[in-house]
Amino acid sequence: MRWTAIAASLLLLTACGTKGDFGRERSHALSFSDGIHDWMGPAAIGSTSGPTSGAPIWQHQLTDEERRLRDLAYPLIEPPYERNRWTSIMAERGFWATPHRFPERTAYATDLMRTAYRSQSARYSRLMDDIRNDITRTDAFFAVAHYVADMDRRRAKSLGHVSNLTREEHHNTVRRMQENEGIIRWVQASLNERAASYQMALERMVIAAPSPMAADAERTLIQLRERLAAHGA
Repeated sequence: MRWTAIAASLLLLTACGTKGDFGRERSHALSFSDGIHDWMGPAAIGSTSGPTSGAPIWQHQLTDEERRLRDLAYPLIEPPYERNRWTSIMAERGFWATPHRFPERTAYATDLMRTAYRSQSARYSRLMDDIRNDITRTDAFFAVAHYVADMDRRRAKSLGHVSNLTREEHHNTVRRMQENEGIIRWVQASLNERAASYQMALERMVIAAPSPMAADAERTLIQLRERLAAHGA
């Protein structure tokens, strides 16, 4: 019965998520800021609130920057090899979220080596594309993360100066700051795991199919690690 419900939900989500007005295809960019990733806040701090519990996610609406933080965070915690699979639709809506457990570091290499390509050059190109995508996403995410963190520091200072602040308002404010911080830490941990997974994949590819492209891949991976260091990840 549970799997029947999930399957039905999947069909509904697929229909709603890929079509716009009058049946037109909806681009991924247009799906941003529609609340699809709001579940990440409660998940990041281990709350049971989320898409599967029926509990409301924080009574007050997320700010534009907080929602963008969540939208930019999700692609950095989703395994690159899981994208475009049917299960990715459910995962993006918060099902099976495990903030404190990441895929085995060998999983990316295993997927890369098992996927059929016409040549080893294509396999190296896939690795470099995935790393470059993470570099681009990392810069965009941390630009927003630094802004949100700064706003939360101001929030924290303001708590002691708000008159007639109710216990619920105080709790909600503290919880929101905890959620934002939890998401940032989640992404930081995920990025470090991804970098380690890319390194492992590259090492195995050098053994399986030595190529001058390995040096290019290594330089690209170094760029990612430098970005992470610059952002304090």
